[in-house]
Amino acid sequence: MPELPEVETIVRGLALELQDVVVQHVIIRQHQLRWPIPDNLSATLNQQKVCRIHRRGKYLLMRFERGTLIIHLGMSGHLRIVSKTADLKPHDHVDIIFSEQQILRYNDPRRFGTILWTQDEPEKHRLLFSLGVEPLSTAFTDQYLLQKAKKRHVAIKPFIMNNQVVVGVGNIYATEALFKANIHPATPVNHLTIEHVQRLIATIKDTLQLAISKGGTTLKDFFNAEGKPGYFKQQLMVYGREGLPCFQCTKPLQKIWLGQRNSVYCKHCQPPMFAPVTRHII
Repeated sequence: MPELPEVETIVRGLALELQDVVVQHVIIRQHQLRWPIPDNLSATLNQQKVCRIHRRGKYLLMRFERGTLIIHLGMSGHLRIVSKTADLKPHDHVDIIFSEQQILRYNDPRRFGTILWTQDEPEKHRLLFSLGVEPLSTAFTDQYLLQKAKKRHVAIKPFIMNNQVVVGVGNIYATEALFKANIHPATPVNHLTIEHVQRLIATIKDTLQLAISKGGTTLKDFFNAEGKPGYFKQQLMVYGREGLPCFQCTKPLQKIWLGQRNSVYCKHCQPPMFAPVTRHII
């Protein structure tokens, strides 16, 4: 699934190409995604100008003169800019046509993605209104995270992956940030000190910013707006490296399951600070 850095990479690419351009036509080949695409989308977008393209969590927001297109890529969706002569590929479900050389094409083999329209402020939409703070914003502070963690006895890894706490810290980036912060992924959040939290916030921000600068993480389903894969995979320190030597201490990396997600860590560099909250240790 494309994560926050991948979506941010796509947003930046689309903004460069589509800012202030006008929709000429919309072709919908498959209406049924996670939720049905509005039947009147073509008529709604016709002759509307793109005013702004930005992101909220992993939702891509394309603001027009009279509303906002809300796009989520789901498990396998991707957007790319193609020309009118580009061959159709399987699962090319939607074309937003701006000109012969500017067609925004949505492809989604699993159809878990979302394309919806709202005339209200998108942040008030039912899919967005309960989202937590943005991890790269000034609102993501040690005091904010400590307040959210207060009186909670949950492992830090699923806690920072909770979109109602902070958005867009997916499995890859949570795993990497915890390693860089030297925090065991199963540490109960209510046992973290302010020093731990400050270190973790810094590593989350650094990890996400590095991934964005590298174009995202190369996964089999992720491509940016130009159809190119991301390049952050070469930077991964622990994710996907179970059993391999730690880059810092050379001891073999371990794996545990937290919240039905696996987490690779180094038991030497990330020792448990307290009794861990965990299940199914492997």
